[in-house]
Amino acid sequence: MIDLIVSQGRVADREPRLIEGAARIARALEQRHGLAGRFVGEPAPAADDDWSVSLPQARATLAGLGRAVTESVRRGARTVLVSNTCGASLATLPVAAREHPDAVVLYIDAHGDFNTPETTGTGYLGGMVLAAACGLWDSGHGAGLDPARAILVGARDIDDAEAALLAKAGVRIIPPAEATAENVLAAVGDSPVWVHIDWDVLEPGHVPADYTVPDGLLPEQIRAILAAVPPARLRGVELAEFNAPLDPGLCEEALAVILDVVAPVFEN
Repeated sequence: MIDLIVSQGRVADREPRLIEGAARIARALEQRHGLAGRFVGEPAPAADDDWSVSLPQARATLAGLGRAVTESVRRGARTVLVSNTCGASLATLPVAAREHPDAVVLYIDAHGDFNTPETTGTGYLGGMVLAAACGLWDSGHGAGLDPARAILVGARDIDDAEAALLAKAGVRIIPPAEATAENVLAAVGDSPVWVHIDWDVLEPGHVPADYTVPDGLLPEQIRAILAAVPPARLRGVELAEFNAPLDPGLCEEALAVILDVVAPVFEN
């Protein structure tokens, strides 16, 4: 049983096509796999604002996502969250940590998202998500994730202050060159798994994302990781930050890549 949850409220979006990107992925998954998505939040315009502004603006959307994921987990479903930004996971990773305390979070992202209000150089809420889930700062939407149970996969754009926090907290990092299914499974061990994917983890040119970071993973690497996780241990998957192109052809090409990458999630 799979629950499809879709974030449609602004959560620090700085690009106008991220909400549409989440909706496009959701509609494609509905059609491909016969699902009915639960859409949460009301769209609002993108803005280049500070976390102190975007966080309270997103309160209702985050609360709704937290409730939706909690209900999904408690009814024994495999949760698939499609979100406009990584910021949506401020509400969902704490739920995963609370409901699956023995799970490992594979945070597949070009960035560490481990800044705090004190260390952020950009003020971007999305760059503080994993740190909040691990309790380094209080987002108002929970914490509880043991940093030792978080694994960054494909991360390569990490600033010095963030790197220091990651090292102190004990978050493991698997760089792109080492992000094989075998290495990831060895790091996970026998634990249940919750997966978060930001599409900027990919080598640019495959899926348009909010950011472009060179030297990334290839789509087949992520597909292999998802396929290698035993289905009985895969608890949830989060897909974030598809910046949907205005060109219909380019959008369909990117969606085809996304659907292929995540296909193993829906096959068992």
